[in-house]
Amino acid sequence: MDINENAVFPEDYADRIKRVLITEREIKAALEAEGERISREFEGKPLLLVSVLKGSFIFLADLCREITIPCEIGFMAAQSYFGGTTSAGKVEITYDIKQDISRYHVVIVEDIIDTGRTLKEIVDILRGRNPLSLSVVTLLDKPERREVELNPDRALFTIPDHFVIGYGLDCGELYRNLPYIAEYDISPESDQ
Repeated sequence: MDINENAVFPEDYADRIKRVLITEREIKAALEAEGERISREFEGKPLLLVSVLKGSFIFLADLCREITIPCEIGFMAAQSYFGGTTSAGKVEITYDIKQDISRYHVVIVEDIIDTGRTLKEIVDILRGRNPLSLSVVTLLDKPERREVELNPDRALFTIPDHFVIGYGLDCGELYRNLPYIAEYDISPESDQ
């Protein structure tokens, strides 16, 4: 990779991609199946897809295009990583949804469920607003890391305990644009 002295990417940008775990093709096939399932389940019902920013924006956009029934979207943002590779343990809601969700069947569209703390807080907040129904679909589920009692209604992929990047997932705001899910190399040797 050719990087000039003014580039914002670290010199080891490409070297940090350890291996591809889920290919672009595998993601596309799972999206098609999930879009079809959601379309069947919520046909004739007011549907609101809620994206938890920033990581799930690509997943939401692609999933929304696979849904063949009318749907609306809303956004929330929560932060727990604060720029690092491990959760800080504190969840902060930084942007809240604006819709009155009591008139909708709400599907939370999440990128990854790791410890579950962030999503559990969001689920509790939204459930308290009395939606017609509330479910969670996640691109990735990492059950080995769960610290709270929370399981998604649907997980497109279950992965082992790796720090992953790509398809909206980042490390220090980089790698979101990768079209696949990759394991990020956090080994000490890569920091030298």
